[in-house]
Amino acid sequence: MSQIGKPPCDDGIILNGAPARPCSAPSRHWTLVAAIVGSSLAFIDGTVVNVALPAIQRDLGATTADAQWVMESYALFLAALLLVGGVLGDRFGRKRIFMLGTALFTLASVACSLSNAVAPLIAARAVQGIGAALLVPGSLALISASFPQSERGAAIGTWSAFSGITAAIGPVIGGFLVDHYSWIWAFLVNAPLGVILLAICATKVPESKGGLEVGPIDVRGASLVTIGLAGLVFAFIEAPMRGWTAAPIWMSLVVGILALLLFKRVEAASASPMLPMALFRERDFAGANLLTLLLYASLGGSLFFLPLNLIQVQGYSATVAGAALLPFIAIMFLLSRWAGTLVDRFGSKLPLVTGPCVAAVGFAMFALPSVQGDYWTSFFPAVCVLGLGMSITVAPLTTTVMNAVGKDRAGTASGINNAVSRTAALLAVALFGFVLTLVFNATLNDELASLHAPAELVDAVVAQRQKLAGIVLPNGYPPATTAALKHAVDVSFVAGFRWVMLISAGLALLSAISAWMLIEGKAAVPKAANPAA
Repeated sequence: MSQIGKPPCDDGIILNGAPARPCSAPSRHWTLVAAIVGSSLAFIDGTVVNVALPAIQRDLGATTADAQWVMESYALFLAALLLVGGVLGDRFGRKRIFMLGTALFTLASVACSLSNAVAPLIAARAVQGIGAALLVPGSLALISASFPQSERGAAIGTWSAFSGITAAIGPVIGGFLVDHYSWIWAFLVNAPLGVILLAICATKVPESKGGLEVGPIDVRGASLVTIGLAGLVFAFIEAPMRGWTAAPIWMSLVVGILALLLFKRVEAASASPMLPMALFRERDFAGANLLTLLLYASLGGSLFFLPLNLIQVQGYSATVAGAALLPFIAIMFLLSRWAGTLVDRFGSKLPLVTGPCVAAVGFAMFALPSVQGDYWTSFFPAVCVLGLGMSITVAPLTTTVMNAVGKDRAGTASGINNAVSRTAALLAVALFGFVLTLVFNATLNDELASLHAPAELVDAVVAQRQKLAGIVLPNGYPPATTAALKHAVDVSFVAGFRWVMLISAGLALLSAISAWMLIEGKAAVPKAANPAA
């Protein structure tokens, strides 16, 4: 659940995408179906797998770091290669690259379902992320390439409606499959959808390519950003277990930072960069992306750990945990049209300051519940407040990004903001996991010291501390003793979870401050094309 529904600026990518190629009405309709199914594959995967993680951790004996890698290996390649995937479609054919991404994603999903250990599952998820990096931008580009500008609004409406439905039912279906069958089906459910999608594309969807203006593929930039993000993610995920002084940890951190610095230098000097640095000279664009980085880090990072809390600590079923964020999605859906008018009425600054502030309150409310909290009094109010805050933010954020640059760069700007949101969640899951683990270990030490439990039972708990709330207590001890130890584990996890949510609230407030300082107060008319941008 680290990615709830579609990221910001998906609508902007479609609306300002490539000029449409002439095609028949049936072809346009089938293209829209293909785009909806393709986006649904990615949306479902972004929510279903998170709900399945506790079951994966239990069945495979995985640590929490392993569970993070199951999500992060996918998110790493999706975030790093997302912009490259769009360029590949323009160069070699949007349908061709979209089908290649679908095939990779589908085969990797099957490989995930066949994994009987953590390592092959993580490897399969990495391949799945590469497939998603080709599939996701392709699904958006197909709509732009098939629908003329006058019809894109209706196509976006249809696509967005189905995206909302997918975001709502995906986690619930995933939880049901985990509860009644196995976590394997959380991955295997992608296979029939992938096969159907490939058949539709092969027979019904027309091919299209970019024009002569398509530049070379930025291989150096893609390689450097992948290495840089991987280095940072590896350091923060593995540091709690290995320690910061371990050579692999500090070396990966140094390599990650150097690679990202070199990436910035290479992109600034490149004639056809995947990330045009000149766009960040626009104050509104830089402010909107800084807001996105901070706010979506808080959203993606915190919601990764919410299902672990609900299932492993609060005792909810996977189905109930999957349904926990339905109010969030419903509020976003119901308020989307109203939120879209805020920039016209108040300008961009006010909603982009107010929305993150409301979201910060929602994150802080998640820090209140303790162990075995009732959903309706503990988590439901926080979910609703967070949904309200994000509803106020997302539509004005998209509008601000598109208005910040010339119309000829609006599609590129939207794609960059989309990638920033995914990168933010990628980094936050690793960083928040580090914080949660530190607090969990410190609290667990205090809790165990206050108990008078058998030494061998305490040793069994300490030996599994890397599993956090997924610690399995051995049998053969008095129920009161095991219950006390389970309570100690749960309290320790909640202590770490509270820190995660408070940090999320702080990041949301910082995003509001960035909007206040960098984004102009009045609604901006889209600027004229600027070839020098």
